[in-house]
Amino acid sequence: MRDCVRALPLEAQFPSFQHRTGVQVAEPVIDDVAPRRTRDFADLTRAAMSLLTAAIVMVFAVFMGGITRGVESDAHTAAQAINWLANYPSTVLTQLVTIIMVVIVLAQILVAREWLQAAVSAIAMLAGYGTVWVISTLISGLNDQTLALALVSAATSYGSGLLPDMYAGMAAFLTAAGPRRTRSSVKWSWNILYVTAVVMVVLSWHSVTGMLVSMTAGRTVGMLIRFIVGTQNKGVWGMPLVTALKGIGLETASLIRHQEPVIVKRGSLAATLEDDLTAGSRLYDLETTDGRKFIVSVIDAQTHTVGYLKQVWDQIRFTSVSIRRDKSVRDAVQHHFSMLLGLHNIKLPAPSPYGIADTDESAILVLDAHTIAMPANLKTLTKADAVAYMRYLSVANRRGYTHRRITPDTLARLEDGTPVIAGWLNGDNASSSANTALDKVQLLALLAALIGVKPAIEAAREAWGDLTLASIAPFIQKVAVPSPTRALDAWDKQLLKSLRGSVASLSDDDTAETAEPVTLARFSWRSMITMLLVIVAVIVVFTQLKPEEIIDALTNANPIMAVVTLTFGLCGWIGSSISLGALMNRGNRNNTGVFMSQVAGGFATVSMPAGVGPSFVNLQFLRKSGYRNTTATAIMSAALVVYYMVYFAMLVLIGMFTGRNMLSGAIPTNTLVIVLGAVVVVISIAMMIPPVRHWVMQQLMPLAKTYINQLFDVLSQPRQLAISCAGALFQNITTGLAFWAALQAFGYSTNPVETTFVFMLAYALGSAVPTPGGLGGVEAALTFAFVAVGVPQAVALSATLLHRVVFYWLRIPLGAAAMKWLDQHNLV
Repeated sequence: MRDCVRALPLEAQFPSFQHRTGVQVAEPVIDDVAPRRTRDFADLTRAAMSLLTAAIVMVFAVFMGGITRGVESDAHTAAQAINWLANYPSTVLTQLVTIIMVVIVLAQILVAREWLQAAVSAIAMLAGYGTVWVISTLISGLNDQTLALALVSAATSYGSGLLPDMYAGMAAFLTAAGPRRTRSSVKWSWNILYVTAVVMVVLSWHSVTGMLVSMTAGRTVGMLIRFIVGTQNKGVWGMPLVTALKGIGLETASLIRHQEPVIVKRGSLAATLEDDLTAGSRLYDLETTDGRKFIVSVIDAQTHTVGYLKQVWDQIRFTSVSIRRDKSVRDAVQHHFSMLLGLHNIKLPAPSPYGIADTDESAILVLDAHTIAMPANLKTLTKADAVAYMRYLSVANRRGYTHRRITPDTLARLEDGTPVIAGWLNGDNASSSANTALDKVQLLALLAALIGVKPAIEAAREAWGDLTLASIAPFIQKVAVPSPTRALDAWDKQLLKSLRGSVASLSDDDTAETAEPVTLARFSWRSMITMLLVIVAVIVVFTQLKPEEIIDALTNANPIMAVVTLTFGLCGWIGSSISLGALMNRGNRNNTGVFMSQVAGGFATVSMPAGVGPSFVNLQFLRKSGYRNTTATAIMSAALVVYYMVYFAMLVLIGMFTGRNMLSGAIPTNTLVIVLGAVVVVISIAMMIPPVRHWVMQQLMPLAKTYINQLFDVLSQPRQLAISCAGALFQNITTGLAFWAALQAFGYSTNPVETTFVFMLAYALGSAVPTPGGLGGVEAALTFAFVAVGVPQAVALSATLLHRVVFYWLRIPLGAAAMKWLDQHNLV
């Protein structure tokens, strides 16, 4: 039941409250309600951490048993001083400790008349015992007894008693009775439990892993129960709040608690403009003895956890922008206080802060009641209002102040109707240009949803100017817009696209094309796919890599011919650099950068199929070199066309002159025809459907025509095309000769022209395998092809491994170094 203090005489509340002279002072009128139980999301976080710790401990127990056994052995060696305890039964010690902890904790709780807390603590203890019993039974029932063997100890046994239940029961009990900072008995009981655990492990009664798993399991159960039931809020209220206010020079005449605002959005803490949108705060009207009026905002430590976790999540989610983190409620209030003072210093209207105070569990912010803004009517906003809001933000941004979270609730007005932006508690000063751009994007998107895209753009041009609008174009992304804005009825998926298009139309074509979106979110479809490709690459590399075979092949190779193979590999990079560089304009071409981009392509191959990785790197390099998207794509595609055209021509010409046709049966002609026919049928049926046909003709065809025209423009320059073909020819010849040198390294002489032909044909077939760099498929195809033309299998396999070391494995670290160089020079 919540306690109330309503205008009670001070003698009734605090009998000793008198002046030392015996004369009673005027009684402040206090209308307050005790803070209620609160669900602290930090408990949920700690439960997850405890569960993760238990999983890690069990993994160590199974796969790194030597470490845990070593720890136990060291503990036993250091335990000579307490060996006398071994003469007593383990159950005596555990039961004695358990009784002491339960009695002292429950006694303190019951004396304070916290009946619910006592009941929840006892239930948590039983739940802890039950949980560890279930875990023990499940582990003992596994077919593989490796984990059970790591957990069992002298005082436990297989079955339901595998884990020592004392740690789980007491950990759950103390967790539910806590937090430890609020009760001295809980704090001392935790210390007793830790000492007992050390003694039991040292005396070999319990294993390290068994003790840790049991304790983390109980801790998890206790945290979950504590979160569900909530913990008693120990925040300051009533007369102690009056005392805290007196400490900053405020003599209270009356302190009236506000009614708690209704939470409109499920799962969010209530916030009002009365204390500048501080979420989860308790609000009071304060009138002092000298007639001044203030708003008192009290934030309790438990409610602050939600805001801190959100700040941490934003820091993980966002990249390229700084995110502040207020670890404690005191830090948050002090920062909010300094932000409001800063706004007043630059002459912007904002709530006027009087001062701050804090106690162990609460932080207090006092604001002048006459400076509080009122909510704006979002349905009646005009273009003039939008200009006023934008100018307000511009003044703050110019002095380094950024808001960080502009939502519909932050649009406010003063009593005279002046538009102001409220809610600066999450803002920061000395901000970067990226954070400033995000502020403008958030306000622009919000106003576009409220008054329309065109009026919002016109207002932004008037308040900020075209140059500023163009500079924020790369930041106009969905991830930059807070969820309350996206929840507006007027918001739709096309709004940002329209906004971006309107901003782009203010710039010339070259500026608009080069204004690529800035990467803001760490987690996106692109990053997730990239991460997935990296994981696949790592799995493939480590499953396919056979170091003993590679080492054996390299050991038996002729050193001189192995160096020749490596030299041909370097020449391949030079050839591809010539091929790409010839298609670039002289003004955009950085010769060193072109070469490094070809080296970096070897690193991208690790996570992408053969040919895809280098093309991706080339495209990014061309964009960073100053080409627009369509032109960069055309040049990259032209380089691919040149490469495969030269490749195919070499196969045809060499095949005609060498007469090599024994591999013609390996080309799956019928399969290709069937696939081609199926694709044509699907495309034809799709084009028969009017909506699909209209979409293709209106959306895809213009882009395709633009791309094809750009491609033809690149390929229609004879001199550049000839040089590019020469580079591709040099690349293909040196790559084929590298395999010829690899065969020579193992003492097998072949015709270099025929070797090049067989290599190119087999490599093309092997690269069709959709693994990173054709891994597995290329090795199999090369080995099979050269065995088929008479090369001994051992030699063919060894030469293939040597060639792949040079053209795949060695290129991974070199490509990573080249990628880092390109990144440092802003070329990728």
